[in-house]
Amino acid sequence: MNNRRGGNHVQSGTNGRVSIRIRATPEVLYDMVSDVRRMGEWSPECRHCEWIEGATGPAVGARFKGSNKRGAARWSTKPRVVTAEPGQEFAFVTGHLRRDMTRWGYRFDRVADGTTVTESFEMLRDMPWYFRLSDRLLMGVKNRKSDLEDNMAETLQRLRSAAESRHALEQVTPTQTN
Repeated sequence: MNNRRGGNHVQSGTNGRVSIRIRATPEVLYDMVSDVRRMGEWSPECRHCEWIEGATGPAVGARFKGSNKRGAARWSTKPRVVTAEPGQEFAFVTGHLRRDMTRWGYRFDRVADGTTVTESFEMLRDMPWYFRLSDRLLMGVKNRKSDLEDNMAETLQRLRSAAESRHALEQVTPTQTN
């Protein structure tokens, strides 16, 4: 990343990752994350996603539309799924002007008490100047890489809350009535 530009010049190759341990199986967490219709439940920027172009679920090549909001900025993307390995990894790329722009991924690694989930991003090309201007003026973002890492941490915290609440509910044994 080029710090001469105030930390907001995100170049090709810029990447980040955040990990968290969650008390749930990799399969449950994969199902939650790869159901992109739920992404708005955990992401601080993504508000809503829906499968498009005939896609009904996670598969390599499937596309979905993501609607995002941050500050005064609103935008949508049409990512393409590039990895769909149940219980292991889910990844997609966003594009701009018919070229891949950013790869987003989620890895699920089984550990003794659940799963370590790692969310990551990698810029596949330089962020255009007008994206950087929008980040600063409309969203108040001074350092996009740090901002993305903070957002990933928040996303994973929300995912953990949802997964562990779900896990706790599944552990409750229903009482029988006569």
